[in-house]
Amino acid sequence: MRKYFITGLLVLVPLAITAWVLSLIISTLDQSLMFVPAAWQPRQFIGMDVPGIGAVLTLAIVFVTGLLTNNLVGKYIVRVGERLLKRVPVVSSLYGSVKQVSDTLFSSSGNAFRQAVLIPYPHADSYTIAFLTGVPGGDVTNHLVGDFVSVYVPTTPNPTSGFFLMMERSRVKELDMTVDAALKYIVSMGVVAPSHVPLGAANPAAVK
Repeated sequence: MRKYFITGLLVLVPLAITAWVLSLIISTLDQSLMFVPAAWQPRQFIGMDVPGIGAVLTLAIVFVTGLLTNNLVGKYIVRVGERLLKRVPVVSSLYGSVKQVSDTLFSSSGNAFRQAVLIPYPHADSYTIAFLTGVPGGDVTNHLVGDFVSVYVPTTPNPTSGFFLMMERSRVKELDMTVDAALKYIVSMGVVAPSHVPLGAANPAAVK
């Protein structure tokens, strides 16, 4: 009975968590209907609320926004809007910081999360997987002697929080592993190891 019970948990728990996460995302996106006029609400036409309509509306708005701004006119409007936002005292700092981070993370030409690396952390005798994010900049470079790189160390099982470190390049080992495989490895707390480990992965070369 214990064996069958555990087998049932292994099947149902991932399904239940997946359903819960999807339900949370859809219910959160459904709140976008608050900005839709009451006369246009689904319940006015069919007499009831339809789960997921807000999610579809949100995705449609994001898609249309990207479509409209992906041309000369749209890019000009975005630039004008950004210039106006930069003149607002508090909004300019907040918007500028968020835009820099989002541009780095989502831009196809960015360097964030492009390479999984192995680093000694939190001390010299233990190691963890991190992600190469770039090199130190600004006044920081005036206080670092040597060749340093910037890395992000995600926490387990929630990789959205973590630590930003600047380490000597020679101590950062490049892994022959995709970012997706590394994230899966981290989230699963090491249970879901990469299915294929190349020969060079056991002794990764230093980051160049």
